[in-house]
Amino acid sequence: MWQFIKYVFATIVGLFLFSLLGFFLFIGLAAALGSSEEKTNVEKNSVLKLNLNNSIQEVSVDNPFAELTGGQGDVIGLLDIKSALANAKLDPNIKGVYLDVQYPMVGWASAEEIRDAIIDFKKSKKFVYAYGEVMTEKAYYLASVADKIYLNPAGGMEWNGLSAEYDFYKGTLDKLEIKPLVFRVGEYKSAVEPFFRENMSDASKLQNQVLINTIFNHAVENIAKSRGISAAQLKNLADSLSIDAPQDALKYKLITHVGYYDEVETSLKNELKLKEDDKIKFVGLGKYIKADKLIKDGPSDRRIAVIIGEGAIMSGKSNDGNIGSETIMEELRKARKDKKVKAVVLRINSPGGSALASDVMWREVQLTRKEKPVIASMSDVAASGGYYMAMGCDKIVAQPNTITGSIGVFSVLFNFEDTFRNKLGITFDRVNTNAHADWPSVTRDMTPFENNRLQKSTENIYATFTRKAAEGRKMPLAKLQALASGRVWSGKEAKENGLIDEFGGLDKAIQVAAKAAKLKEGDYRIKYPAEKNMVEQFINKLTGNAEEQLMQQKLGDFAPYLKVLKKLQQMQGTQARLPYDIVIK
Repeated sequence: MWQFIKYVFATIVGLFLFSLLGFFLFIGLAAALGSSEEKTNVEKNSVLKLNLNNSIQEVSVDNPFAELTGGQGDVIGLLDIKSALANAKLDPNIKGVYLDVQYPMVGWASAEEIRDAIIDFKKSKKFVYAYGEVMTEKAYYLASVADKIYLNPAGGMEWNGLSAEYDFYKGTLDKLEIKPLVFRVGEYKSAVEPFFRENMSDASKLQNQVLINTIFNHAVENIAKSRGISAAQLKNLADSLSIDAPQDALKYKLITHVGYYDEVETSLKNELKLKEDDKIKFVGLGKYIKADKLIKDGPSDRRIAVIIGEGAIMSGKSNDGNIGSETIMEELRKARKDKKVKAVVLRINSPGGSALASDVMWREVQLTRKEKPVIASMSDVAASGGYYMAMGCDKIVAQPNTITGSIGVFSVLFNFEDTFRNKLGITFDRVNTNAHADWPSVTRDMTPFENNRLQKSTENIYATFTRKAAEGRKMPLAKLQALASGRVWSGKEAKENGLIDEFGGLDKAIQVAAKAAKLKEGDYRIKYPAEKNMVEQFINKLTGNAEEQLMQQKLGDFAPYLKVLKKLQQMQGTQARLPYDIVIK
């Protein structure tokens, strides 16, 4: 028996050591591949192939293993896509672009920037092909500017309008006997509604209905221009669910061809004047970004620094999915002290978060703009705390479909007393030196006096937010407050209301910054942030998955409830956060 146990134990140890060795070999191989800076030699008569079905973030994640396939990583950068298209426009060896687009994991404003970059590429008179086995609305929005749009005969196209659905946790909290205590300012500050409602309030439904209508109308107008179809007809097709099969999309001229991939290849070969047995020379994004750059950098002593903040806002250092106020402050200070940097573009893609962290970054923007121009560039979303970051800049640039505004704050506390007593059998008692020494507490009901103090504190932070926003936008406080109350706006509405200055993406913001710094076109260099490190991302995901698996093993059916509690834990302190997690489909 002991001999058997010994063998089992030895096997377990061996498997563990083998896994550990494999992990370190993986890290070593990734580091070795990552250190390779070999340039890509683009052959004549090549086609730039863009797979837009991966997760698209502001900055790519460096994936050295993409070299082995000539493709791209799991997370591709918006900057890389735009840079590749701009370079391919000038590259005599690139004859056209092939878009593989079905389920792009990207926001609407980022999709707008990619679409604009494709339109700019087409000025070179080179071809653009798009193909998908299926296409979502967002995929079609990107594909709609292509010269030829192919849809698989057995596939389909989603064209039924946009929808936004939200989660509500009141039922979960009731089952767990957790009492939410909410303090908010603003009729539209509905980020806390999931904790005490089972559906949207009338105010929340109104703002979200207007938001998705504006975004869809903007998309329809642009598609109408690209395809030569009236906006009214496109909306009727969505209302009537007329696009049921690929042949329907062809009938109504939304696409140009129904065909399989081999038929797309045949058409491309004809475009490239290739023989039937010849191979198409595709070059993927991962390789093409290492090709010779045909857009020359300007002088190194005149730079525009691009600082990117992507994710929820919190205090401390930035990490995957979060903007750390300390990291943004450090970047702003470096740019401020660097004499070669003549202007700064603060690129923001955030639904908000900690009000304190947002204000800390606002202060650093103020210090920087005293010495050089600071321009805000809003991406998919720059709302609440994200708008807080932008409102102190000299100018704000956003897309018409950027989600912004939500000028409001909230605080939320949870009383777990009944949860601990009734679910776990744990009770609490205390002694205090003063009447409110344990305030605020999550294990007892608060008194009306204590509640009033928290509400007053939330109102004070809101007053600071709106005052600074009014100062930044140079408008009367009363007018700003009429636009606030937590109301979410599209970029189009924000411009009409004076909350932003100009429409455009990152490139437009850089142009605005150059003009403010009195720099001529071609007379400066753009300093972009470095790629994210794949190995660090892998370790973060590995440890995160391990924690989730352990949680599932230990808690079983209660694991989902703990996930809810962990989400609540992230909302520490007063929050300047967007209502819900807005996902528009």
